[in-house]
Amino acid sequence: MAHRLLKSTSSKCSVPHGHNEIVSVSLKYNADRPLDPISNCATDFSELKRDWHGWIDNSVDHVLQLNQQDPLLDYFQMHEPEQLQRLLITPGDPSTEMLAALFICKFSAFITARKFPFHTAALTIEETPTNQVKITPQDVALFPRLSQPGWWCRADPSVNDLDRQLTQQSKQEFNVV
Repeated sequence: MAHRLLKSTSSKCSVPHGHNEIVSVSLKYNADRPLDPISNCATDFSELKRDWHGWIDNSVDHVLQLNQQDPLLDYFQMHEPEQLQRLLITPGDPSTEMLAALFICKFSAFITARKFPFHTAALTIEETPTNQVKITPQDVALFPRLSQPGWWCRADPSVNDLDRQLTQQSKQEFNVV
């Protein structure tokens, strides 16, 4: 992936640059029901794996992560609209901390949609071998902008809401005319 941090004090981070990220998720079983006595399993993980790995591999891998106020977003909207689905848009700078918080929200949305008998205990993103961030569901409260609905709340392949914003703008323009 690649990103840039507009508000960073490091000049290295203020230009687009890339990282190889490793995402790890820890689950905790909701112990309100016993395990299956024959399989000794709580549930079949295949659908959740398909959803999550599909999102990471098809929607997140090789995206450009941009702050929703990044001027590069205007460039892509005007000159390369076909690339908009490859932009992961974050409320504020796409720091590793923000990304981990967004990902834990997205993973939790997949769990909820599948009525999975687990909840997300933690999510860790390793940005470099010497830099990793671990977020718990309680830590998401440290990111007040994530309390607003966005792509991170939906169990779908989205990484931005640009198509929804354009639809809303078109509707507003139509109503004005």
